[in-house]
This record gives sequence, structure tokens and C-alpha cells, in this order.
Amino acid sequence: MKNKYIDLIEQTFDFPQNDFNINQEFELSFHQVDIMSLIQEYGTPLKLTYLPSISKNIQLAKSWFRQAMQEHSYAGSYNYCYCTKSSHFHYVLNEALKNDIHIETSSAHDLDIIQILKKAGQIRPDIFVICNGFKRFEYISKIAELINGGHQNCVPIIDNYEELPLLQEQVTVPFKVGIRIASEEEPKFEFYTSRLGIGYRNIVPFYLDQIKNNERVELKMLHFFINTGIRDNAYYWNELHKCLKVYVELKKVCLSLDSLNIGGGFPIKNSLAFDYNYQYMASEIIAQIKLVCNEACVPVPNIFTEFGSFTVGESGAIIYEVLYQKQQNDREKWNIINSSFITTLPDTWAINKRFVMLPINRWNDEYERVLLGGLTCDSDDYYNSEQHVNAIYLPKYRSDDPLYIGFFGTGAYQDTIGGVGGLQHCLIPQPQHILIEKSGDGQISHRMDMPQQTAENFLKTLGYDY
Repeated sequence: MKNKYIDLIEQTFDFPQNDFNINQEFELSFHQVDIMSLIQEYGTPLKLTYLPSISKNIQLAKSWFRQAMQEHSYAGSYNYCYCTKSSHFHYVLNEALKNDIHIETSSAHDLDIIQILKKAGQIRPDIFVICNGFKRFEYISKIAELINGGHQNCVPIIDNYEELPLLQEQVTVPFKVGIRIASEEEPKFEFYTSRLGIGYRNIVPFYLDQIKNNERVELKMLHFFINTGIRDNAYYWNELHKCLKVYVELKKVCLSLDSLNIGGGFPIKNSLAFDYNYQYMASEIIAQIKLVCNEACVPVPNIFTEFGSFTVGESGAIIYEVLYQKQQNDREKWNIINSSFITTLPDTWAINKRFVMLPINRWNDEYERVLLGGLTCDSDDYYNSEQHVNAIYLPKYRSDDPLYIGFFGTGAYQDTIGGVGGLQHCLIPQPQHILIEKSGDGQISHRMDMPQQTAENFLKTLGYDY
């Protein structure tokens, strides 16, 4: 009878996979990293970032779009942008910038990071800095500082009608801008149109009224963003075509317009059953853009993409120990982890996001159906089948043989949303964090980036430092 956890996985999924495998001790490896050895050295809870994954995904996306452009004899260029809001940490930017990329920002303090990286020589003068988001005085001032300082490829994306006059007040040299389309949201949303950007019908009139005869401003980019990301469904293709109709209409009256930013990123793995044809999507996007432009007799645009989660998400993981099991009724067994989902994986309870969840050890043990709960006294501190499509199965709990579990694909947003280094819900400490690197000869190394948060950290923030 096949009732071991490894049997369940092998019967349900195509396993092993490129980033997950099992060794002879029936323990999980992630990107060929021995997780149990890290647990033995550092303990749990433990966050880790596998830095080579960042460069790998950037290069993969570049290859998909390069192949798509070759396939369709596409005349424009491809430009990969990293969305800093996904993870602002220095180790992420350091790794990403090794790959000849551009940067997309969303707030004033993003540009402080840009200035630091410029001084360090990590951002070249020709790198595009695409400035998105709603802009007021501080953000406008820092954009102006960057442009006035000679960074000609800083391109603020106009989000509302007041931003252009504000920019002109502070930018002292001719500068480039983009315009963001206020795309319509998916039908399941609570509202119809994005709060960001300018309506489809208003973009050409806005250009003609505010930019066309303005000698100081040059329109270079139309920005199109879909909140649900790039997906092969009727909604995405319909919105893309509406955007392209605006592009060709605008291009006919604006010769300087030469770039289309298709914001909204590629999805990342959230299950061992994840299946997404990235090459097909890149090829189809390029084909559709070329088709619409050719029919309108306008040149195809240079393509910019803004990939945040796709860049950094799959590099991250967090490891917990199952501390205890509570049998609450005839059907429900609660495995309690040694941390909190609310503080360490806020998206699991805030937006019901799903991550790849797997045990680290004991894959050769029998399995059981369980619910997962955190340490806090909050009833929402859980991760279970009520929020997600599939039930949770794990090796059977044994008090004499610790069970460790990992959540993978957690590299985007979780630390900043959770407030790493600051106050945490119920004062549950932020876990320690390690960085994993790979040398040119394939040797894997790891180092501590941040220790676990201490009581002193909390008490000082709370004002109890007397």
C-alpha cells in the first residue's frame, strides 16, 4: 500500500522538479540547497533567499522576448524593468543589476535608493528609471533632482492631470514623460476602472492640450498595467487590444512616442501543479502588437516589461517547525508552527495568496490531513484548505521526531508588508534571514543577513527603553 508522503506527491504531481528534489534521507532540497543542513546550523523559523534565482529568471524572460521578436521579425527593442516595490533590499538590487536591466519606482524614497546605487556605480547613466505611482511634492522633487542631475532616461509616468505642471515647476531641463492608461479591472473586482492613470478616451486630448506644443516635454512612453498580471484569458487580451488602439491613435499625432510599457508581470509557481507557457505568452504579445501596428501603418514600439514578483518571488522561502498538534474535534487536526503567518506571510491571510508548501523532512512517513495554525491569539492566523483549493497533507505528527515545513516562492512583498525590523503582530519576532549564493564553479555558500528580532528591538520601538 502506497501511503507514504512521497507516494502522495509522486502520484499527484510531476516530481521531482527543477527546483525541488528529495535526497536519500527523504529530505527536501530547494535549488539543490540542502535545507535540513541549514536548519541544523541556524534553527527555525528561518527565512532564506537564493540569489541565483533572481538572475536566472531575468535571463529567462529576456530569452523569451528575444526569441519572440526574432520569430516575428519585430523591429523594436526589449527592455526588462525590475519593480523595486516587490523587494527593496540591497541584496536583491545588487543581484538584479548584474543583468543589464532597468528600474521601475513607485514612491519618493525609491529614488533615494537610486541615488545611492548611482554613486556606487551600479546604475549607469543610460539605465531607464521609470517613475510610476501617484506623485506629490517629495516624489516630484526627487524625480526633478535625478533629471536635473543629468539622468536623461528618468521617465516619470503621468498618473493625473496635475503632475505635469508640478514637474515643470521643478525640472529645469527638457525631459521625457510617459502616460499611464487607467485600465479597466477584471469583472470580479469591486470597481470597474483602476484609480491610477488617465482614461482611454482622455489620453490623446491630454497630449494635444498639454504636451504637443510644449518644448520642454517629450512624450516617449504609453504605460499599460493589468493588476492580475499577464495571463492567457479573454480579459487580458481584450485590455491589451484596447491599449494598442490608444497607442496607434496617439502615435499618429505624436512622433516622439516610441515605447509601450506592458506592466503587470508574469506569474510564478504557487503549486507543484503550476503550468504556464511563458514562451507562448511572450510570442503572442509580440505578435498582437505587431499586427495592430501594421494594420494602423505605424512603427512598432520598443517594449518595456515590469517584472517584480517574477524577478524575486521564487528566490525566497521560509522554514518552520511544527511545535505541536491539537486534535480539536473528530475531523480537525491543527499543526501549530513556531511563528505566525500574519507576521511572516501576510499575503496568506490578507489576500488568500497561495504558496508552494512542502515538508522538509520525513517524506517516507505516512501522511495525514491537517490545518496549519500560527502562534498568535488571532483567529485569522492560519493556512488551510478553507482558503485554498487543495487540502493540506503532511507527514504524520510525532512528538519524538520534529517535522519541518517550508513555504516557497515568498521572496516578493512579504518582508516589507510584514514590516521587517519593526513591530510585529502579538510581538512575534521576525525570523532570522540568510542569503544563499552560488559561485562560478557551482559551489553553494550561505551567510547571515539579519538575525532574529529581539525583545530589545520591540521594547525600544514601543518606548520602553528607559
